[in-house]
Amino acid sequence: MRLNADFSRRAVVTPDAYRWVASPTPGVERMMLDRIGEEVARATSLVRYAPNSDFPRHEHGGGEEILVLDGEFADEHGRYPAGSYLRNPIGTAHAPRVGAEGATLFVKLHQFSPDDTERKVVDTRAQDWRPGGKSGIEVMPLHDFQDERVALERWAPKARLAPRDYRGGAELLVLEGGFHDEEGDYPAGSWLRLPPGGRHTPSPGADGALVYVKMGHLPPG
Repeated sequence: MRLNADFSRRAVVTPDAYRWVASPTPGVERMMLDRIGEEVARATSLVRYAPNSDFPRHEHGGGEEILVLDGEFADEHGRYPAGSYLRNPIGTAHAPRVGAEGATLFVKLHQFSPDDTERKVVDTRAQDWRPGGKSGIEVMPLHDFQDERVALERWAPKARLAPRDYRGGAELLVLEGGFHDEEGDYPAGSWLRLPPGGRHTPSPGADGALVYVKMGHLPPG
């Protein structure tokens, strides 16, 4: 399968385009955002666990990055409520499970550098925000490795953001609120990928925006 697999092109998925598909594991559905491969794939997805469901123990052949969007996710290593950010490096393994409220995750698979070996768990609800360089912008760094940068950004309502150039590409997932740029509008739940060398000027709306931002990680076009 090849879905949004040309990294030299801009890709957008908004909530009105969601199409949830069943995974091979009962009670687990996926909304695929980009994918190269079949069941073992370089993939970016939303993953929805039904209440009291689980997923077989598996090893992360290419690493796994998770942001818990709602509910509570768990494995043999701990419990991760909404707002938790996890990185499981290449070679780690776990057996995921969820409780009575279910869970929705943002998941990226097979996108780790072999040298990026730090397992990480961040409770973003307990972290401090830092000034983002311009009025109305706050940043919460989550992970830095080589050229890759991952953070949450909080944009105040109608904050004026400077144009952004993404030499190594970027992905944005809108967690709350919404924003627009020269190409369109992105309400909560929207996923936007800009290619290496991409540029835009995001503008938050009247409710501001909370956005997951990952930069510098995409292969050259």
